[in-house]
Amino acid sequence: MNRFDSSLSLRGLFSGENRKPTLILLTAPLALASWRCFLAGGLFPAQPGLPGGLLLGDAGASEWVADLASFAVLGLVPLGLIALVLREPPASYGVAVGDWRFGLKALAATAPVIVGLSALASRSPEFQAQYPLFPGACASPSAFAAHAAAYLVYYVGFEVFFRGFVQFGLRERLGDWNAILVQTALSCLVHLGKPSGEIFGAIVGGLAFGIVAFRSRSLLYVIVAHWMLGVALDLFICLG
Repeated sequence: MNRFDSSLSLRGLFSGENRKPTLILLTAPLALASWRCFLAGGLFPAQPGLPGGLLLGDAGASEWVADLASFAVLGLVPLGLIALVLREPPASYGVAVGDWRFGLKALAATAPVIVGLSALASRSPEFQAQYPLFPGACASPSAFAAHAAAYLVYYVGFEVFFRGFVQFGLRERLGDWNAILVQTALSCLVHLGKPSGEIFGAIVGGLAFGIVAFRSRSLLYVIVAHWMLGVALDLFICLG
């Protein structure tokens, strides 16, 4: 067997130190492909070719169905693999309060930036055509509050998957920076089809959120920051 054949051997792929990164790197494309093909049509209605067949009935209920389904695929599936297959505590993947002092400081420092960027983006016709994802969000304060609450469910699943399952899961094998870069690449790719500013912003956000998640040892603060970004953008568009 030459070196090339040896490097492609399946021997040991699911054992030893290869087991966890193999599981994560196989699960990631399967989960993301399933999410984009079968669920994201309801979350990103401005993008053509994404079926939204699961979303029936009242528009508000449809948003909750979409966000809960996304939470199940991106959040519950990875957490189930962590607990049942890898048999590791969720806290080691950032599902913990962590260093709350640093986390709150990071939130306080990033909140003005998030609000400022959201205000600027809300003036762009490209963003106005895309957001809010739920068209009825601007109808009334109660409709917007329900939209914001459903959005939080979505962002919890998103962060559990990218910054938790992928990033925390790969750090032991790849190192901190490479784990951050892998999740940044993946999270950027799922923004394709969105406004160009958001696509490039996802690279900066992936790096920043990844650093905060590792430094705080928690997903809590990046969940709040990401949710704040999405809600602030929609609020400025609704008020504009």
